[in-house]
Amino acid sequence: MLVRVAEEEIVFVRADGNYSDLVLTNGKTRSMPFQLHYFENAFQELNTNMFVRVGRSLIVNKRYIYIINLTDGILIFSGQEIKAELSPIRVSREALKALKEQLQQEAKRDNNG
Repeated sequence: MLVRVAEEEIVFVRADGNYSDLVLTNGKTRSMPFQLHYFENAFQELNTNMFVRVGRSLIVNKRYIYIINLTDGILIFSGQEIKAELSPIRVSREALKALKEQLQQEAKRDNNG
């Protein structure tokens, strides 16, 4: 089986044992027979890598991050390209805190550069 998905259609990738679930902008989920590190390596090969690892079981597309809620431990996605309502996903506070700090550092670099 061959599945081709444009990078801008991927909202996040979540580990599911030896598989990974791709959640797409159209709200569909595709189960892939690869572990998360496969996607992490593939995303690093992109010219413009918009993906970031969040904790042990999640890779998110930074362009769709809408809210990082440390208090409730959830991540909310939004964007014009997202055609379906996606439920917030639970993420550990430590992973969300690291993600927030990384995004703030990137924003600071972009504003100074």
